[in-house]
Amino acid sequence: MAKFDELSVLARAGIILVVVVLVCVGVYYGFLSDIKLKNDALETQIAAKEKENAQLHELEPKLIDINKQIDNLQQQIANEKLIVPEDKDPDQFIKVLHDTASAAGIKIRRYTAVPGANHEFYGEVPFAIDIDGPYYQVLNFFERVARLERIVNVSNMQMSTIKNTAPSRVRTAYTFDPNATVAASCTATTFYSHDQQVETPAAGAPAAAKR
Repeated sequence: MAKFDELSVLARAGIILVVVVLVCVGVYYGFLSDIKLKNDALETQIAAKEKENAQLHELEPKLIDINKQIDNLQQQIANEKLIVPEDKDPDQFIKVLHDTASAAGIKIRRYTAVPGANHEFYGEVPFAIDIDGPYYQVLNFFERVARLERIVNVSNMQMSTIKNTAPSRVRTAYTFDPNATVAASCTATTFYSHDQQVETPAAGAPAAAKR
């Protein structure tokens, strides 16, 4: 076999060209093809992300509606906590009754805690109270109680004139205001949400009275 340097120029050029082609093919399949595969994979991922982004863009109006619904639900929860708070807080309930009575122009003479029932999702906070004042202002007090944000039920109502308080079951003879015409006793009950047993106060245990 003739040596390479003994070959003609054309033959040597042909051999060199074949070697270059083989090297290029080797580089392509050994390196460039790997890059191409990676590029193809990246293009596939980009296409998938673009499709996902397009789907998310379509869902954007729904997301706005969902956020509005969440805001509305959170507002409803806040309102419900005003109506039926999570905290029992009997002192705050007494203050609410006292302020309502003052606004109506009547007096609450006695607050006595009575046992409260425990229900599945809420508990009761009842107080027996004695009130007196002008007849229409007493009515106004109960109207104001009915409009309170916090739920308050009034039960066991007994009313009489101040000249004879026996029918009203008012426990003590008070020094009534000159313009007072009626006295009444009743049980005012509010509620609170809970996940534990209601702490029932001792029957007849008096709280501080507002005079």
